[in-house]
Amino acid sequence: GRVPLVARMPIGIWTGSAAQHSQSLEPWFAHVPGLVVATPATAQDNYSLLPAAVDSRRPVIYMEHKELWGVQGEVEPDARVPLGKANVLREGRDVTLVTWSRAVHPSLEAAENAAARGISVEVIDLRTIWPWDRDAVFGSAAKTKRLLVVHEAVRAAGFGAEIAAEVAEHLGVRVKRLGGPRIPVGYSKPLEDEARFGSGEILKSIEEFI
Repeated sequence: GRVPLVARMPIGIWTGSAAQHSQSLEPWFAHVPGLVVATPATAQDNYSLLPAAVDSRRPVIYMEHKELWGVQGEVEPDARVPLGKANVLREGRDVTLVTWSRAVHPSLEAAENAAARGISVEVIDLRTIWPWDRDAVFGSAAKTKRLLVVHEAVRAAGFGAEIAAEVAEHLGVRVKRLGGPRIPVGYSKPLEDEARFGSGEILKSIEEFI
């Protein structure tokens, strides 16, 4: 049978909101058989993915990062984004960087900084983590021979582990993960910063490959 349900839920560290309002729980829902999990990162994807979720007639957990709510951008009203189709935001030859939601933005910045150092990074925004676009990820990782998965959710048992394991098992390439530490997100800025990472940490993970 069909379950035409779309549940819009907030995720992600929200500045000054402490542990109760800064969770990234997309791996919980990706674990549940039957659920689709969408994680838009841009204005266009949010505009296009929500109708796709409504039209799918499947139960979709639609996860919006709280710090992306204020992000603006041009949208093409007729553009269609199917569930399960990743977006290659930047082509590269040395490292494949797979990410989603807010982590897309510092990942692109890190890729720009890596290019200035002679490292070519391919950046893939999954857009939905279940189903995730295996063809796009496998094709890129087979080309670059290196995979880095970046997500804000806690690294331990994060969805990046699933992607890294699948790529390692099937392609035998080098894999790395960058995710949040397994700690409650603090209310004060110094404590909150311990749970965050930005383009600098992503660039360091990229350089460790080379």
